[in-house]
Amino acid sequence: MAHVTGTHRPSHAKMKFMEKPLASGPPELFARVDDYVASNAAAAASEGFVFTTLDRAVNWARKNSIWPMSFGLACCAIEMMSMSASRFDIARFGAEVFRGSPRQSDLMIIAGRVSNKMAPVIRHLYQQMPEPKWAISMGACATSTGVFNNYALVPVNQVIPIDVFVPGCPPRPEQLIYSILLLQKKIDESSGTVKQVLNLA
Repeated sequence: MAHVTGTHRPSHAKMKFMEKPLASGPPELFARVDDYVASNAAAAASEGFVFTTLDRAVNWARKNSIWPMSFGLACCAIEMMSMSASRFDIARFGAEVFRGSPRQSDLMIIAGRVSNKMAPVIRHLYQQMPEPKWAISMGACATSTGVFNNYALVPVNQVIPIDVFVPGCPPRPEQLIYSILLLQKKIDESSGTVKQVLNLA
């Protein structure tokens, strides 16, 4: 009379066959995806030292956290607004935080023509911005009065210092993004940053 049990136990040879997959290949090909032991060990073995200067570290932080001021003068401001929207997404470069106060801004984008009545206001807002601060002249009107070449307008570089000029009427949002990338390059290559922070320059 045969003895029947409720559980079936596979033989030793069958269990050994199940441990090795049918496909041939390196063992790491069949390792678990969530096995982080090997990757963590490799990362720990490749840890090294990062050498940089304090100036470069501060410049890196500054260039990736530019806060423009919410300030528009004419039709170029529409392109500036679309630059910060989802289609172009200036947040990829860390410059999406448009501030409503010059006290919290470090970048002024002159987006539009500058009249003689607006020039003192622009200078006053620029002087209220904390150091370090930068300015971008966006469009032909801000740079050279553009098609409105008459007695009522003034080029913005006669009012405040400008770091980057953007051509076009109006410039595309991609052009303004490129000007911010140029400004980031300028910030990254600046020297004497720590001395300026400590008022030693």
